[in-house]
Amino acid sequence: MAEASDQATTLCSHCDRDIPSSNIDLHYAHCSRNLEKCKVCSDMVPKKYAEEHFLSTHAPVSCSLCSRSMDREVLAVHKGENCPQRIVTCDYCEFPLPAVDLFEHQEVCGNRTELCNLCNKYIRLRERSNHESICNGVQNIPPEPFRSTGETERGRRPQRRQPAGFSTKSLIFTIAITGLAVVLGSLLFQSKHENSPMH
Repeated sequence: MAEASDQATTLCSHCDRDIPSSNIDLHYAHCSRNLEKCKVCSDMVPKKYAEEHFLSTHAPVSCSLCSRSMDREVLAVHKGENCPQRIVTCDYCEFPLPAVDLFEHQEVCGNRTELCNLCNKYIRLRERSNHESICNGVQNIPPEPFRSTGETERGRRPQRRQPAGFSTKSLIFTIAITGLAVVLGSLLFQSKHENSPMH
């Protein structure tokens, strides 16, 4: 019976802990005088360290990158995933820059072009990964015009190709200049012939 009464406990009204009944008065006197319950986490902390406990554990903190104030518990996630000033890298050039500037940078950077080594076409950087997955290395050749199924290669006439650097406009210009030179030469010759002292 004596052992059973020694094991009896009483709930301390200050710290809400079960205390052996034989010690409850002494415990309560010490507990209520020296300890304080944290309003945030309900831990019992020494009264003289209560403010320090709050500041070091629960007080809002400022992000060192963007100066925004937040709960300490979310600071690491904020800095790693949400802070607009966290450093990220461009998907196209791998340049490090603040996350807040990334969209505008990638709009410009993604429109730059690079030569595809397989098909020799210039491809926008934003389309590069998609292009590489479908590129078969065929040169950039314009599609042939539609032919009926009855037409054969033998029956087609090859188109006459003009010499490089030669066009219809340059041909007409050359004829016009030549004609003008002939007319001027003829007039000049006639004028000299009329002014000749022999006549």
